[in-house]
Formats: sequence, C-alpha cells, structure tokens
Amino acid sequence: MAIETRPPHESDLETIDINVNVGPQHPATHGVFRMVLTIDGELVVDVDPVIGYMHRGNEKLPENCDYRQVIGYHDRTDYLAQFNTEHCYVEAVERLAGIKPPERAEYIRVVLAEMNRIASHLMFFGAFGTDIGLFGTSFMYAFRDRETIQDFFEEITGERMMYNYFRPGGVAWDLPDNFRQRCAQVLDSVERGVEQLDGLMMENEVVLARCRGLSPVTVEDGINWGLSGPMLRATGLKHDIRRAEPYSIYDRFQFDIPTGKQGDVYDRLVVRLEEMHQSAWIVRQALETMPEGPIMAEGLKRVLRVPAGEVYMRVESPRGEYGVYLVSQGSDKPWRHKVRGASFSNLSALRAMSVGNFVSDVIIILGSIDIVLCEVDR
Repeated sequence: MAIETRPPHESDLETIDINVNVGPQHPATHGVFRMVLTIDGELVVDVDPVIGYMHRGNEKLPENCDYRQVIGYHDRTDYLAQFNTEHCYVEAVERLAGIKPPERAEYIRVVLAEMNRIASHLMFFGAFGTDIGLFGTSFMYAFRDRETIQDFFEEITGERMMYNYFRPGGVAWDLPDNFRQRCAQVLDSVERGVEQLDGLMMENEVVLARCRGLSPVTVEDGINWGLSGPMLRATGLKHDIRRAEPYSIYDRFQFDIPTGKQGDVYDRLVVRLEEMHQSAWIVRQALETMPEGPIMAEGLKRVLRVPAGEVYMRVESPRGEYGVYLVSQGSDKPWRHKVRGASFSNLSALRAMSVGNFVSDVIIILGSIDIVLCEVDR
C-alpha cells in the first residue's frame, strides 16, 4: 500500500518563542537575580531582568542611625569592595561637616581601597572563568591570591568581609608595626598570581573564541546607558573618577587608565586585568611616601552632628561610579541617604547587550558586567 506524502507546508515549520527563567537561584546569575529570556531556538530575542530579591532597605535604614553607625550598611552594599564604599561615605560626611582627615589616614584609605580593587577583580576573574567553561582552574588561581589579600585585611581590621574600619575624620585604629613590609610581601605574591591568571586566560583559545567580538558597546551607547568603571572604559573612553575628579590624595599618584578598543567582553577582561597592575603601582607609591602621625582628626565629639546641607560624593569603585547622596538637617542622623550603585546602572544595559545573541553567550555577557546583587537591590 502506497503511503501518501506531501511536501511540508510552511506552517508546519513555524516555531514559537518560549520564555526561559534563569534564576533567581542559579549559579550563572551571580547572586539572587532573575532574567526571563525570550528565545527563538537558541537565539535570544528579548531579556527581562527581574531584580529586588535582595532588597533590605539599605538606603532607608541609615536614616535612623547616627553617622558612624551607617558605615556598616555600606559594607553590605558592594560586599566585594567594602573599603571603596566606606571611603565614599566617609568622604561625603567629611565634606558636609567640613572635617579634614590627617595625612596618614588618607594614605591608609588609598592603600586599602586599591588592595580591595585587586581582590574584587580577582573575584571577577575566578567567577567568570567558570561561566566561560574553564571550570575550577581560574577559580582556584584567583581565589588563592584573593585569600592572601583577605588575610591581610583581617590582620588590619579584625574582619574578613564587613570591615567597618574607615571613620568620618580618619580610620578606626592605626596599622600594625610591620604594615609596609607585610603589604609589599602581599603585593609581590598577588602580582605573580595575576601574571599566572593572565597566562591562563587572556590567550586561551576558549576565551578568545567566546569573548572577542561578543556584545560590543560604543562610547556613545556606554554613556547613554549610564555605564561606568571598566564597562565604560572598555569602550575606549578614558574616564576614571580618580583622575577626572580627584578625591582624597589620588592626585599625588601616577597611574594609567586602561581602555579597550571596541567595548566587547574581551576588552572588559583586558581592562580589569590591567587595572590590577595599576592599583598595585598606586599602593607601592603610597607605601614609599606614607607619613607617620595621627589617624583621626582632632576635636571630633563623641556624638557627631553634621551642619544642615546636602552633598553628593562619588568614587571609582571596582565596578564603576559608587555615589552617596546625603542631606542633613543638623542632627546626628542623616535626614536623607541615597546610594548610586554602579552595578545597578551597568545592569540596566543587559537587554541591549544581549538581544540577538545565543543563550550561552548571554550568560557570558551577564558575567562580564560583574554585578553585585546587594548593590543592585540595596
């Protein structure tokens, strides 16, 4: 018996878009983040980022705390760049209150903030390597050296994560006697590790094949999307708040501003890798010229009352522009406390950078943004 056949009709070959949830509990989302992908086969045609799972009121709660108690909340926003977030907040309070910290305290802050930048970028490279398929190798390389820095921070502050060490007017206590020697030792070890990470990843065939040309961003788009930090510098724009609007004592140090060429994922890796070398250079300069002396401004009262006024302070954190907006009405508590999170602004460009790419590439694009969800949601 002959079987009747007919050529397939066009309607038989039609496909429908489907929605795929990635997160909120998923290793590729780098925290409690959810994105709903609309896909046509393996091609992403739309991305809907869903945030808010980590919202804890970190902007509102400080309005019920005195100015020193607020510091701990900034540790818990970008918990990979705690010294940088603390630095931004205490600078905001000092500008509003007219407080001038001693020279030694300024040097301590810069050294710790730049060491923190290196530790944060090491975390990025370790996690990104797993996103791209290098599995545990990059993770172990990066975390070995990050652990060295974390031990160093613990020796100074007594804490491994939430340091609560900077204060309006200075720092909580002075450094250990062997600080210069110990810091130089840590830097030597970490820089050797960064070179090994460079050799492992930057010429790796997997990294080159999957990152070069992926999700390029122009300078114009980067500015319009509100990108900052390595995400913006990867487009080729040489903008760094430490140079554009020098705060603390950054105008005393020499350092280069690494940039990319086409703003793709690979350029974002290159910029962060070179930034670790530049941070190490800044730290070595600071160690050579760090003065002795007091670590806290004189005349500060136990209860810190800040004159009425408002201020916006921003710093160059590892993820970009971290800003603090404070309004005072003359009491011992901020009347208004607002945070500008670099991760939140950088994440807003995820849809534009992802549509038109494959599902597996979107995971890499998200990883290249280097978000911290507690800074996104606050």
